[in-house]
Amino acid sequence: MLRRKGAFSSFIIRLAVIATTISVATMIMATAIVTGFKYEVREKLFSFWGHVQVQPHSMNTSSIIAPEPITRNAELERKIKETKHVTSINAFAARPAIIHAGSAMEGVQLKGITADYTLPSGIEVQGSSIDFADTAYAKEIMLSASMASRLYVKTGDMLELYFIEQGSVFPRIRRVKLAGTYHTGMEEIDRAYALCDLRLLQRINGWGADKINGYQLTLDDDEMADTVANRIYYSYLQPPLTTYTMMDIFPNLFDWLNLQDVNTRVVIGIMAIVAIINLAAALLILIVEQVRMVGILKAQGMATGQLQRIFLYHAGIIAGVGIVAGNILALGICWLQMKTGFMKLTEASYSLKYVPVKLYWWQPAIINAATIVLCILCMWLPSLYIRRIQPARVLQFK
Repeated sequence: MLRRKGAFSSFIIRLAVIATTISVATMIMATAIVTGFKYEVREKLFSFWGHVQVQPHSMNTSSIIAPEPITRNAELERKIKETKHVTSINAFAARPAIIHAGSAMEGVQLKGITADYTLPSGIEVQGSSIDFADTAYAKEIMLSASMASRLYVKTGDMLELYFIEQGSVFPRIRRVKLAGTYHTGMEEIDRAYALCDLRLLQRINGWGADKINGYQLTLDDDEMADTVANRIYYSYLQPPLTTYTMMDIFPNLFDWLNLQDVNTRVVIGIMAIVAIINLAAALLILIVEQVRMVGILKAQGMATGQLQRIFLYHAGIIAGVGIVAGNILALGICWLQMKTGFMKLTEASYSLKYVPVKLYWWQPAIINAATIVLCILCMWLPSLYIRRIQPARVLQFK
């Protein structure tokens, strides 16, 4: 009987350690995946449109296309470039057009860029970038890989751009060559935007060489977007110019990303409850199985508080082993995912090919500390059962 009791106790202890390990590992991995997912999606958006934009004020903040052009200002550009956290500033123009290739047609928002604009390394590029050597304007264009696929075109093919003028029956047509394709993985960008020479849009719009739709600013820290936007607005800009962050322009996307935090909190809450219940149940079983020993120690004069601390100490060891093992398991899987990308995603649904993982040191530290505190508080309750054990009752039978 004693052997069976000991075997059962060992099984319960191992089960509690395994449950704690899985719970802690799940909490850390959920945090790492959601943090990585939010980071990667935001970076894809920032890499194409920057973190902050300077444009004329518009009632429709979600539109990239400003109602009126602005004049480039070298002094303003210099001041903005010298602003803390600003790493680059690029002028741009934007205009809707229709792309015609063979029998296929596709609506697109053309983004006019200058020669100093480069796509970040995070965006996949096939072919070459636009050649700005032409003194008039570059007769080349870059499409997203998905748009090129829908139009059945490849690098080097000729395309026609149709520009619809208000009040005109016939569109203005420009022939351009497909220089290359890019791929961000974000449907909001790949479905709608193409890159061309800024001078092409200036000519189509009848603007001078100094007219643009606005500036896009890239920062070294996306958390500083609101601060930088306000600093530039109040320090350098005059009406009608104003600043917009990507959160102002793509509010639905950022609201969706923020909802992922709710999912993380739900997973962490469930796993914490599982870990606490398992540890509390394991402690209660240990006390019940050692009730005779408790009766003997009580009969010899050991205080109830000392007995409680003994069992809490052993429960703490179980929790500690589970937490350490959970950290090793979670961090090991995260490292393996970063190196191999063995967990894949459907890019059309998630904008990413692989499950992203990103952890800040304080995230597992908080999870570990919170788990330890909650486990200690909840393990105190079953230890109160020791107070109800009466030595006379448990010792009357051998």
